[in-house]
Amino acid sequence: MSKKYFQLLKKSKFICILAIMIFNKETAKKTAEVLLQINAIKLSPKEPFTWASGWKSPIYCDNRIALSFPPIRNYISEVMGKQIEAQYGRPDAIAGVATGAIGIGMLVADYLGLPFIYVRPDAKGHGRKNQIEGFIEGGQNVVVVEDLISTGKSSLNAVKALKEAHVNVKGMIAIFTYGFEVADQNFEKEGIELYTLSNYENLLEQALDTKYISEEELKTLAEWNSNPSEWNAN
Repeated sequence: MSKKYFQLLKKSKFICILAIMIFNKETAKKTAEVLLQINAIKLSPKEPFTWASGWKSPIYCDNRIALSFPPIRNYISEVMGKQIEAQYGRPDAIAGVATGAIGIGMLVADYLGLPFIYVRPDAKGHGRKNQIEGFIEGGQNVVVVEDLISTGKSSLNAVKALKEAHVNVKGMIAIFTYGFEVADQNFEKEGIELYTLSNYENLLEQALDTKYISEEELKTLAEWNSNPSEWNAN
């Protein structure tokens, strides 16, 4: 493994040391491995993807693919469930962030035998005009489940809606984070603790260990993460 390029990762602040943390390295590497195996995460430094934001990116992540693989979705929901109880105790409910985390959030709630709710990006414009779907009472404790963290804005929007409903948010758990510094800043600003099963640093380490990427591609991936909005695919 190239120490030189992983030093570049450190300098680029891939490890979120303030508000965003992984549970442990073993889980981070294992989660990265299974997500790569099913192409829930794709790394393509030579032929970058274009995100909806217009950013060019050598990585694309769609963790909803894990729902189509029972052993992997069971692994993710079981690890999340166990870590939630270990970190936060037993909450009154699990809250998923729509739409990406509805599936995995419901599986986590089922594993723990807890009620499940989910939070829309905005309140509906018709009917009961709900933003929070499902039954929850003010004063109850929830842990929020998310599938992917980029800047954290949509995830924290869900937290805001829960707090406005007087629900106590004990913390958040997600499958994966890109490790953007802005996300760490956003979570720290809102005082929300986030744990993820895996992150960008451990993903690249696992990809290099299994020869999914070369050391030259690792360098490209590191450069992108240090400044994704300005990264030039060429």
